[in-house]
Amino acid sequence: MAKKPQSEYAKAGVDYTVMEPFKMAMIEAGRKTLKFPNKRGVFINEDATHAHGAVFEYRGRESIIWCQTQEDLGNKNWIAEWMYQKTGKSYYNSIAIDTALIVVNDVIAQGAMPVIFTDQLEASRSDWYGDKKRAQDFADGFLKICKEVGMALPAGESASVTYLINPKEPVKEIVALSGSVIGIVAPKENLITGQDLAVGDHIIAVASSGLHANGISLVIKKAMELPEQFLTRLPNGNTLGEEALIPTRSYVALVEALLEAKVKIHTFLPGTGDGVGKIAFDKRPFTYRIHSWLKIPPLMEYFHKTLGVEIEDCLKTFNWGVGYYIFAEEQEVAKILKIGKNVGYELADIGVVEKGERQVIFEPEKIILMPPGK
Repeated sequence: MAKKPQSEYAKAGVDYTVMEPFKMAMIEAGRKTLKFPNKRGVFINEDATHAHGAVFEYRGRESIIWCQTQEDLGNKNWIAEWMYQKTGKSYYNSIAIDTALIVVNDVIAQGAMPVIFTDQLEASRSDWYGDKKRAQDFADGFLKICKEVGMALPAGESASVTYLINPKEPVKEIVALSGSVIGIVAPKENLITGQDLAVGDHIIAVASSGLHANGISLVIKKAMELPEQFLTRLPNGNTLGEEALIPTRSYVALVEALLEAKVKIHTFLPGTGDGVGKIAFDKRPFTYRIHSWLKIPPLMEYFHKTLGVEIEDCLKTFNWGVGYYIFAEEQEVAKILKIGKNVGYELADIGVVEKGERQVIFEPEKIILMPPGK
């Protein structure tokens, strides 16, 4: 039988025949997630999952409020594409986790538990969707993280936007990744607004798994200047690409455990943009004195000690080994450290909030980090 000729639309860059297997893999993965939010009293209407959106309801008895956040992954999957072209390993299981957690870790900062996740993909060509290995890895990654954090993936969007998305060489194909998460604050008194932050609060750091999704543009720039690029071996034996693609850590279990224990949290803060400088997130005149720190991940240490990136640039670009911060009164610190350890996290009491100019005094390196614009 002769092969059916491409439609004019397919020739223009949008071929639904090529995209269909990817969409089916995502639908199948999403179907397996629909009951995950039930433990939080949220139920998906499974009869309406064919529609262009998620239909869900809360059946619990607590007084609740909702929180919604959306985020874009940024450039991290450019590294995954580079590694896939060079090694044959897709890394998209990890990229799916990153895509979800870049949103989830923001939602939980409000004291909201994730229940609904929708993803959006915008590919440079329809052909990006045609790779079955990458597609299945991506779907499996979403299924894994949705199960871990207790949320459903009832809907999403996969588009081909040839005229908008064009990757830099040597990557041939790429997809822009983003998502939206709805979280439930139950009871509504669990809402964390950050307004309780006060002088005297202790700053507790939670170890990251690595880069997460921050500082990626700098990582790409410096890596591509090396002879072996992302195949460069670090002192720990991993390639630079492998280390860069370690998936983001979820902090859901930690936040949920603290809320269930009724710990008085003043602020949760994801360690994202502006690196360590983000500690001075609040616009009020507070000085954040950091007296100690956690272990620095191998890639970040390599960028500073081997590639010569200045320490201040490192601190303002990377999370420097801390993925989450907790601000609370001194009498809550011991309880927070114990609960965190019990649910599998590494935490440390690293500093205190003082009255003064808005800045971070990073005593381990004798550096003052100013907020953006100063």
